[in-house]
Amino acid sequence: MSERGRGRGGGPAGGGRGRGRGRGGVQPSPSPVQGAPGRGNAGQIAQTAPVPSVSSSSVAKGVQNLSIGSAPPSAAPADARVTTRAPISQQPVMHQRPVQTPPAPAVAVQQQVDAAPPPTVFVPMVPSSSKKLSTPARQGFGTIGRKCVIKANHFLVDLGQKDPYQYDVAITPEVTSKKKCREIMKFLSSLYRASHLGNLMLAYDGNKSAFAAGPLPFESKEFAVKLTEQNGREREFKVTIKFAAKKDLSYLKEFLTGRQRDVPQETIQALDVVLRESASIGREVVGRSLFSTEFGQGVLGDGVEFWKGFYQSLRPTQMGLSLNIDMSARAFYEPMLVSDFIGEFLNKDLARPFNDQERIKVKRALRSVRVEVRRENYLRRYKVNGLTAQPISQLTFPDETGAIISVVQYYRDKYNINLRYPLLPAIQAGTEAKPTYLPTEICWLAGGQRYPLKLNEKQVTNLLKATCQRPRDREESIFRTMKSNKYNEDELVRKDFGMRVREQLTSIDARVLPPPPLKYHGSSEINPTVGQWNMIDLKMINGGTVNYWAIANFSRQREDAVMRFCNELVQMCINKGIVFNPQPLIRMISAPPQYIERVLGDIRSQSGAQLARVAPGSQLQLLFVILPEAKGTYGRIKRVCETELGIVSQCCKPQHVIKLSKQYFENVAMKINVKVGGRNSVLSASLNGKLPYVTDRPTIIFGADVTHPSPGEDSSPSIAAVVASMDWPQVTKYKALVSAQTHRQEIIKDLYHKNGANHGGLIRELLISFKKSTGHKPHRIIFYRDGVSEGQFNEVLLYEMDSIRKACVSLEENYMPPITFIVVQKRHHTRFFPDRHGDRNTTDRSGNILPGTVVDTKICHPTEFDFYLCSHAGIQGTSRPTHYHVLYDENKFTADGLQMLTNALCYTYARCTRSVSIVPPAYYAHLAAFRARSYLEGADLSDSDSRSGGRATREKTAEVRPLPVIHDSVKSVMFYC
Repeated sequence: MSERGRGRGGGPAGGGRGRGRGRGGVQPSPSPVQGAPGRGNAGQIAQTAPVPSVSSSSVAKGVQNLSIGSAPPSAAPADARVTTRAPISQQPVMHQRPVQTPPAPAVAVQQQVDAAPPPTVFVPMVPSSSKKLSTPARQGFGTIGRKCVIKANHFLVDLGQKDPYQYDVAITPEVTSKKKCREIMKFLSSLYRASHLGNLMLAYDGNKSAFAAGPLPFESKEFAVKLTEQNGREREFKVTIKFAAKKDLSYLKEFLTGRQRDVPQETIQALDVVLRESASIGREVVGRSLFSTEFGQGVLGDGVEFWKGFYQSLRPTQMGLSLNIDMSARAFYEPMLVSDFIGEFLNKDLARPFNDQERIKVKRALRSVRVEVRRENYLRRYKVNGLTAQPISQLTFPDETGAIISVVQYYRDKYNINLRYPLLPAIQAGTEAKPTYLPTEICWLAGGQRYPLKLNEKQVTNLLKATCQRPRDREESIFRTMKSNKYNEDELVRKDFGMRVREQLTSIDARVLPPPPLKYHGSSEINPTVGQWNMIDLKMINGGTVNYWAIANFSRQREDAVMRFCNELVQMCINKGIVFNPQPLIRMISAPPQYIERVLGDIRSQSGAQLARVAPGSQLQLLFVILPEAKGTYGRIKRVCETELGIVSQCCKPQHVIKLSKQYFENVAMKINVKVGGRNSVLSASLNGKLPYVTDRPTIIFGADVTHPSPGEDSSPSIAAVVASMDWPQVTKYKALVSAQTHRQEIIKDLYHKNGANHGGLIRELLISFKKSTGHKPHRIIFYRDGVSEGQFNEVLLYEMDSIRKACVSLEENYMPPITFIVVQKRHHTRFFPDRHGDRNTTDRSGNILPGTVVDTKICHPTEFDFYLCSHAGIQGTSRPTHYHVLYDENKFTADGLQMLTNALCYTYARCTRSVSIVPPAYYAHLAAFRARSYLEGADLSDSDSRSGGRATREKTAEVRPLPVIHDSVKSVMFYC
């Protein structure tokens, strides 16, 4: 087979580097026939805590019959301290070392409540944003709970005496691959270390910075580096190294010992790069994780495989610098022919024609991927910029004589290759101005490329099966990884920087908080055991009412089976305390899924007509929906029911229709009850006035989260959700509001807004709803914020605290209830392990630490108010604790107070009889945001975000379209459960 392409436009991919200036792929003809790139309301609880008196004067403008004004001094308890305070923007940023209070002896929860600060009267000012808010210092450590010893995957790092020197690195021509950049810098360091670098080694971050343990013998210098490519060609790079800054370790040491509050993040980052330098060689670096087939790999399906690896991060803690190491796994493209990948990705017969939706899906999946064309001793790489709109059978180009020839004919005549899949589009490489077209069946996906798209259900299941590790196994894997990295044998780490990594996991004195008693109907009270309890013979404390309901069946299940299933489910609801009419309002409607909108509309009209005769003014209260066997309809059903028809629905998968599981019916009954306005259970402490920082005065608890689009969806909006408790003191009912915002925007922009004289926003609406629901204004706000990374703390806090304050003051002058702002983090890599594996007294059945285990020492922040809480029992794998970090606290929480409250709330999740891993307000916000995103399911795929070069530009993303408005009759209940 010839490898010499002579034409200036190049031969096909598969042609060689011949004497002409061929590009190796088919260049398009400017004629019209060439292939062009495609653009192509619940019962009341009898027992309630006493309610402080609340002023009903000073009604804010525009808010009718609503008092959100501050209670007069006479309304406060007799021992209340009246204080004035500067607004947020005028409060000083504290830099002095905080006073650490010694641990107090164990006390009861009630003592902590009694010690809570009284209400505070605020100055009548609306705060404005400042450049920084002072994060509260830790005022002591928790003491409540049974003490125990556990281990954490943190390894103490002893600092050296040498300050890191930072240098800017510029490589020309520009190299986008961090792996290639590391290769260049590694070669440079070995080549010039003795002669030009003062015998110092360089730690390189793969981007634009390098660090040395001392000054290099120059301010700025250019180096030449020649590398041999895989195809045998030699390529030269110019590398400029220029001094940038010296990082003073003394500031880091002062921070770690609490003598200063500002974290020297750049210094920590420099040392993190040093510890990562040797470990990154020959491995794929993805963020703070490193992957390699040496740790293991496997197939996930649909053209995707996984590589195992580990996560590594240097963190400031109370015990000093800590190296956090955890096992990790990542999806990569499986090396295969691109045509085979397309067949697996779409689960499609490639002999059949492609439609536009399929082409766009593949285009997104392959965007910016590297492919290789291999022929005998020939190898050439290309980057995928897109797919052609036409199949390859319709692509033509001019040959050397100027005659128009088809790509299919060219490969047949030139290389004796008969393309098997002429209906497939071609890969578009090159540039927009001069694209190169490559047949998918001669292109191989290059190995080691991470898969950026969201994994499907099958792939997620396979990944969990392959990587799930029990605590004992995970601890052993972490320890082996730490030892194999040989940090203390690394010349850069030990000799140059003088650092040493301790080789033992950190031992921690933890505490196991007691589970809170739960109140059910009547005199029933239950004490959870190891994070779970049973509802057998128990009734919900407040059962909702369902007088009018209907059934829609979109599955292939027979109507008699569906009717039997629904009757069993209704009976379970009745047994658990829901007032439920056993007969549906109208006859069941069955239809294929393509008629979803029509069927739901018919149910609305038929039920409306029937109610007009039998119960004028009433409406359908619940719709059972049996989902179709095929996936992808859930979002459509919820969107129509909740935003168009105003119907609360309960969807059930068709496989459950036959199983008739009592456990399933019980779980669904709990969801139904809260959807129709009931309560399943409440914390006993909320009824006897002993729930810390809640029962002593009207308190509203918020949860907030932002969900972002899956990777590859460049124009989809991010969705913010905020929930707030609507009952006090029980704090079990949460109303949810959602809002769409700019793509990948983490700050919630719609918390408060003002348009002229009109005020609005999520916080304001929820405050009004709380007043209407409870008859009281909130005297305290507790705000659990999920999804914020450490680098976003200050930005999110500044904007969102300001919005909360403005929302309060917009309702009534001077209304500034004390706020506590807590960030909830699950995406971290801290793991806890029992000190003795297999000890029944310190582990649950899965081998994990016990639910209620709390840690606020050693591995926590040196000075700030944070803690880790493992509030749930493990099911499989190793439990992940939740990290709670207090960014603002005007309620003066004690460590015990916040830890006990947070742990107790984790037992109030409405959907199961288990404590959950994350505080329910944050969990509900997460559910509400994903429900809102499901409304967007089925939207037409757009080709506009698949651009040349594979980069989405924010300036070109589509304007944010508002979400469908949730019907008032739906958003007043917990529809998202």
